[in-house]
Amino acid sequence: CFLESDLFNAGQRPALNVGISVSRVGGSAQHKAMKQVSGRLRVDLAQYRELEAFAAFGSDLDAASKASLERGKRMVELLKQPQYAPFPMEEQVVSVWAGTTGKMDDVPVEDIRRFESELL
Repeated sequence: CFLESDLFNAGQRPALNVGISVSRVGGSAQHKAMKQVSGRLRVDLAQYRELEAFAAFGSDLDAASKASLERGKRMVELLKQPQYAPFPMEEQVVSVWAGTTGKMDDVPVEDIRRFESELL
């Protein structure tokens, strides 16, 4: 199953593992704006999960890999939503766009939620 309980328990909604998730409906069910920003999100999150697993072995990472890990941490934080209180699609599009285009790269991970609320 591509839904992950550890992601769900960490507050990520939906708790999808983008590395193994395959949608039968695909992009045709997505709003055009979300479809445009989510492609990069899928790539970034898949790369983050791979690098996270690789870094767990204590391997030295190059600067690009470290930057991908840092952006991934911010993207995971962006995907956290309160239970029973999903964000409107328009706000999700803006947040994902800001995260995938590097607008949040200099924001400390612990400040992502505050930055996002001020942005929206």
